[in-house]
Amino acid sequence: MTTPATPRVTVVIATRDRWDDLRETIPRHPPPVVLLDNASDDATPELVARTFPHVTLVRLPHNAGAVARNEGVRLSQTPYVAFADDDSWWEPGALDRAADLLDANPQVALLAARVLVGEARRVDPVCLQMEASALGRHGVEPGPRVLGFIACGAVVRRSAYLAAGGFDPVVFFAGEEERLALDLSVAGWSLCYAPELVVRHMPSPTRDPAARLVVISRNALLTSVMRRPARHVLRTVLRAARTGPGRRGILAAVPRLPADRPLDLAALEATALHTVASLLCAAALARTESRGAHRRSDAPDTRAEWDVRLVHRIDETGAVETRTQPVRSLVGAA
Repeated sequence: MTTPATPRVTVVIATRDRWDDLRETIPRHPPPVVLLDNASDDATPELVARTFPHVTLVRLPHNAGAVARNEGVRLSQTPYVAFADDDSWWEPGALDRAADLLDANPQVALLAARVLVGEARRVDPVCLQMEASALGRHGVEPGPRVLGFIACGAVVRRSAYLAAGGFDPVVFFAGEEERLALDLSVAGWSLCYAPELVVRHMPSPTRDPAARLVVISRNALLTSVMRRPARHVLRTVLRAARTGPGRRGILAAVPRLPADRPLDLAALEATALHTVASLLCAAALARTESRGAHRRSDAPDTRAEWDVRLVHRIDETGAVETRTQPVRSLVGAA
């Protein structure tokens, strides 16, 4: 179809120190484009400004993570906003089609695209999960309803996004989609997986997959604390505690627990923070699990190290205390 003279979709990109990726992907984005620079340490913003003068460049004074996209949405003048990473782009025609679908479905706040990864165009596993969503299709909506998405493969209705508050500073980055999806759904909006919309993603070689697993685990717990009942928090922590990255994610979540900011305690269930606290003390970094045949690579090397364990506590204000505690009953006659 013919592209309307007035754009309906703005592409919003958040980046940091990724000029090598941006110089390849920005030319693939149809205007208008808003780029948020998360306080790059290199010359990324200068190079973008010089090479792509049509891009609206916003230089943030600090690294705001995913929250940087909120400013991009606020600056956008179109009814819809498409997110992209510095290493991703929307295939030709996808954004026009997304706007058509949103025009025809005023109850839909977000469309999640099919994301093809790498030169092999492998379908991202998250897309396969969305395609099989248990929520199913509703009426003439463009695809099955979902409660999650991939940020670089999402087109949002600007008004709904802003009303929901956008991405959250507590989560910061990686896995930031879940909290927004929950809030949009609770507000009565539909979120749909529309596989006819295609995004290409060429993951940057500078990414650290191991560190990302820790952050994703951390953010799943933070989202659970902010939006899920206590029993869900319990399941999330127990699931994370089964793996090394998960346990590190639990500990990384503690300092970011949002106890010092207004929370919807009715949704949170006031016991959630206490549940996290008790589980951290009982399960996170429990050194005893590495005894015997199941010795972990980070197991203590000396008897003195075996005799104590780290204990982490968090009170209702969010204050964190870390101390050591004897493990007399567990040491035995080694």
